[in-house]
Amino acid sequence: MTEVPEIDLTDPAVVRDPFTTYGAVRERSPVARLTGAGFGPYWVVTRHEEARAMLNDPRLEINGGSFMRPDVPEHCLPYLRTMAEMNGPEHARLRRLVAPAFTPRKAAAFGPRMEAIVEGLLDDLPWEDGSVDLLAYFARPLPVDVICELVGIPAADRRRWRAYGAAVAKGHGEEFGRAIPEILDGAKTAIAQATTEPGDDLISDLARVMEEDGDRLSDAELVGMVWMLVLAGQTPANLIANAMATLFAHPGQLAALRDDPGLMPRAVEEVIRWCGPAMLTVPRFAGEDLEIAGVRIGKGEPVSASVVAVNRDPRVFGVDAGRFDITREPYTGHLGFSHGPHFCVGASLARVQTGLALGALLRRFPGLELVGEAPFLPDPGTLRLASLPVRSRAAG
Repeated sequence: MTEVPEIDLTDPAVVRDPFTTYGAVRERSPVARLTGAGFGPYWVVTRHEEARAMLNDPRLEINGGSFMRPDVPEHCLPYLRTMAEMNGPEHARLRRLVAPAFTPRKAAAFGPRMEAIVEGLLDDLPWEDGSVDLLAYFARPLPVDVICELVGIPAADRRRWRAYGAAVAKGHGEEFGRAIPEILDGAKTAIAQATTEPGDDLISDLARVMEEDGDRLSDAELVGMVWMLVLAGQTPANLIANAMATLFAHPGQLAALRDDPGLMPRAVEEVIRWCGPAMLTVPRFAGEDLEIAGVRIGKGEPVSASVVAVNRDPRVFGVDAGRFDITREPYTGHLGFSHGPHFCVGASLARVQTGLALGALLRRFPGLELVGEAPFLPDPGTLRLASLPVRSRAAG
């Protein structure tokens, strides 16, 4: 049997520097075992080719039941089962119905409205002595405001939705439980409005979609889509903060992007590849005994892909895969948005939003710099910051 290395998720070295740990394991074996988190056999794929194959393998399915939340009122639970927790024909049907609303063309067309939100948040930054926390006052509220604009939430309600977004980011607890019914009620109101008076928003688009056989999204499915958008909003929030922290740590790359804004599309792909927030993909569970790269995976056992290892695999990204380089030849084969049937449906929207946010920050605050350090939180599943304190001589 193939020898399988182990990665202890409680090891401080793994938490402190997952890139080195997972990278070293990747060069030893394409599959490793995760330990130390109180669960049974849990497998992780560390190489790009094997990870893509695993994420595309119909024998491995997501377990929707694993996403039920103990802090949430029971009557809300049916709305929280999103496309991301479905498999097979059920997932394919929903994906087919919503995909037209999330194309790159749609994301680009929505760009001016996102840009206005970006500029408004930057106008309102609460600078104190030329300093501000960009995560708390820009990166975190931006996706929530964008979702409100997408869904048709009235401007007067958006400050409350920022609070809901912050509660959802915590992932549990009383605030989380209280936020869910409010989000769902707001979604129902927006859907009722879109049904009676369709507007230029995502919900109106989705409500209009009807296939030749008469299939369309139900109101409950539309509510679930809004919830999925709120959940997905955590990705661009962390991505924008991670990107700025990484650019600060690579002043040559930061200067190159300031000098040539035309590099932004490449820069966005590189930050997704190099410091995207997803460290592990959502686990898939084996529907039968199977093998991955010679390693036996038992029926019912979970398997994830290590995004931090896969996205720096030199077999795909070259011998300098571990180097942050915004001039890298454009290649979107990274797995920052997963792969296969569950590739992130909102990827185009996240790309446009991230590019607009970074571009506006660099344009408006040419002297922007990090204050102190911006360490990543000890989270084995998500690469994210606790704060991003910055200073600008142009602020105030």
